[in-house]
Amino acid sequence: MQIIIGISGASGAVYGIKLLEKIQKIPEIQSHLVISRAARITISQETDYSFKEIEALADYYHNYDNIASPIASGSYLVDAMIIAPCSTKTLAEIANGITPNILSRAADVILKERKKLILMLRETPLHLGHIENMLKVTKIGGIIAPPVPAFYNKPKNMEEMIDYTVVRILDSIGIHIESDKRWQ
Repeated sequence: MQIIIGISGASGAVYGIKLLEKIQKIPEIQSHLVISRAARITISQETDYSFKEIEALADYYHNYDNIASPIASGSYLVDAMIIAPCSTKTLAEIANGITPNILSRAADVILKERKKLILMLRETPLHLGHIENMLKVTKIGGIIAPPVPAFYNKPKNMEEMIDYTVVRILDSIGIHIESDKRWQ
């Protein structure tokens, strides 16, 4: 299985990083990573990870500006894509078929090939333009999955909240990780 993980510039880069950490432990999954220019800034402000450490979590790294990357083509076999977090800028590009970088281009390819695209939209409050873009993406096959924490699992800290959300996102693309925090 091949999964693309995109990290855009919205707050919450840790979601993309935790997805990579979980996927890295599953040998039958190959990960492809794309990090936007804005995400580099967010990562440096919100985490203690270096760019090289994050890049090392993925099997393949694709430069954000390399529109000729293999993941820009439907003939390159990829199973799903998760953008975590997804900024409203990236949402707008995807919703409207504007693909000036490999992040939005790969998402466009995933949609045209009828594969799973999950956008962990990180913005609040939302205006009508954001909501209309979410509707457009949903209508063309994408899944909008904001990282909304659950509390029935009684998380003890932020790490547990993030892990639970990441496990649920992976569930939605058919990757099931053991968790004692599932609803019983």
